[in-house]
Amino acid sequence: MASSTMTGSIRDYRDLLAWQKAMDLAVEVDIVCDALPTKYSYLSTQMRRAVNSVHSNIAEGNGRFSRSDYLRFLSDANGSLREVESDLAFVARRFGRTKHTRDALALCELVAKLVAGLVRSLRGDRKKEEGDQDSA
Repeated sequence: MASSTMTGSIRDYRDLLAWQKAMDLAVEVDIVCDALPTKYSYLSTQMRRAVNSVHSNIAEGNGRFSRSDYLRFLSDANGSLREVESDLAFVARRFGRTKHTRDALALCELVAKLVAGLVRSLRGDRKKEEGDQDSA
């Protein structure tokens, strides 16, 4: 059975691959945070807030009635995503890379690409960027 994202039909934010992968990232970061020493509870709290802001902002932007609002929320999602990515890099450097930190960092990269694609789509930049890449 084909999902709505495979058929191109987006009914709401739950159909967006960016939101789906941001949710996966939130689960992965939660696992990483659970493994941190109690001494780093401040970092766990900050990471959990930031990672949940990513999928929340994608959803909230999708629910807005203006394109400019949607783009603003995607910008906020991207900022929170970069915050999470930086915190994960610190955790990996301080405590060593684990399967969960590697998976979370890979999801950060994927979500960043998906959010950037949404932004390009909303701005109508897709053809322009494809043309720019051809000339490079």
